[in-house]
Amino acid sequence: MSPSPSALAQPAPASSSSGALSILILAVAAFVIVTTEFLIVGLLPALSRDLGISISLAGQLVTLFAFTVMLFGPPLTAWLSHLDRKALFIGVLVVFALSNALAALAPNIWVLALARFIPALALPVFWGTASETAAELAGPHKAGQGVARVYLGISAALLFGIPLGTIAANSIGWRNAFWILAALSLAMALALLFLMPAVARARRVDFRSQARLFREPYFLANVGLSILVFTAMFAAYTYLADILERVAAVAPLDVGWWLMGFGAIGLIGNWAGGKVVDRAPLKATALFSGLLALAMALAVPTAGSTILFCAVLALWGIAYTALFPICQVRVMKSATHSQALAGTTNVSAANAGIGIGAMLGGAAIPLLGLDKIGYIAAGFALLAVLLAPLVARLRRS
Repeated sequence: MSPSPSALAQPAPASSSSGALSILILAVAAFVIVTTEFLIVGLLPALSRDLGISISLAGQLVTLFAFTVMLFGPPLTAWLSHLDRKALFIGVLVVFALSNALAALAPNIWVLALARFIPALALPVFWGTASETAAELAGPHKAGQGVARVYLGISAALLFGIPLGTIAANSIGWRNAFWILAALSLAMALALLFLMPAVARARRVDFRSQARLFREPYFLANVGLSILVFTAMFAAYTYLADILERVAAVAPLDVGWWLMGFGAIGLIGNWAGGKVVDRAPLKATALFSGLLALAMALAVPTAGSTILFCAVLALWGIAYTALFPICQVRVMKSATHSQALAGTTNVSAANAGIGIGAMLGGAAIPLLGLDKIGYIAAGFALLAVLLAPLVARLRRS
C-alpha cells in the first residue's frame, strides 16, 4: 500500500544525530547574527570618523536596530512562520550576508542605516522560529536544553564575536569587519542547505488567529516579566565597563579582558539555565533573578577585594546569561499556540527591556552616581522575583 500524498509531504523525523547537528548549526548562525547586531557598538568611533558624523548620530544606528526588532518582530514572524523552516533560515542568513555587504560598501550614514534596518527585520524571525525548531528537534523532554544550545550562540558572540570583531575592526578597518560577517553569514546559509534535515512546516494561521495570544493574561504576564527581567539585566550591564574602570580601578586596557571573562563564566549560566527551565520556568526565572540581584548589589561593596569582586562578578555572569534561554523558554511555554510568534514576542520584550534598562541606568548615574547603579538594577530584579508567583497564579486560574 503506497503512502498518501499528505504523508509524502511531511519530512521524516530527524534522527538524534542530525537533530543535534542542526541545533549546532543554528547556534553558530545565532553567533553570526548576534555579532552582526552588537558589533556596531565597537565600531562607532571609527564610523564617526570615516563618515564625518557625530558619535551621537552614529549611536542612533544601535537604537534603530533595537526598536526595529521590537516593533516588527511579532507581525513578521506571524506572517512567515508557516514557511518551510529550512528555507526560512537560509533566507534570513542570505539577507544578513547581503546587508553586511551593503554596510561594508556604505558611502554615508543613510545607506548604512538601511543596511542595519533590513537585518533587524529578519533577526526576530530567526529567533522565534529557531527557538521553536530547536525545541522540536530536541524533543519535548529536552526542549529547554535545545533552546539553550541555540542561545549558546549569544554567549559565544558576547565572549568572542564582539571583542574579537572590535579588535579586527581596529586592525583591518570597520568595512572589512562587515565583509567578514557577510562571508560567515553566507557560509552558514550553505551549511544549513547541505546539512540540515527538513523540518515539518507549521500550519498556516492568519495573524488575526495568532494574535489571540495577546488576549491571554498568562502569556501577557510572562512577556511583561521578561521586560522587567531584561530591564534589570541591562540597567547595570550596559555600564559594567564603567564600573570596572571607575569603581573597581581596572586599567582601561584590561577592561576588555574582564568583559571576556564575564562572558566565559556566563557559559555555565547558559548550561544551567537550559537544565532547569524545562521543569519549572517561573521558578527558574525567580531563582536566577534573585542571584542576579544579589550579585549586582554586591558588585560595588566588594570592589576593593579582588577575590570577592571576581566571585561576585562570576555570579553576575552566570545569572545574567542563564536568564536569556530561561525567559525565551518560559514565554514559549506560556503560549497555548503559535510558539514562533511567542518566541519572537519575547525577543521584542527583551529589546524593550534592554532599551528601558539602558535609559534608566543612564538617567540614574548623573543623579545618584555610578556606584548606586547596581542597587537600582537589583531592585528591578527583586521585583521580578516577587512577581513570578503572581504570574504562576494566572496559569492556575
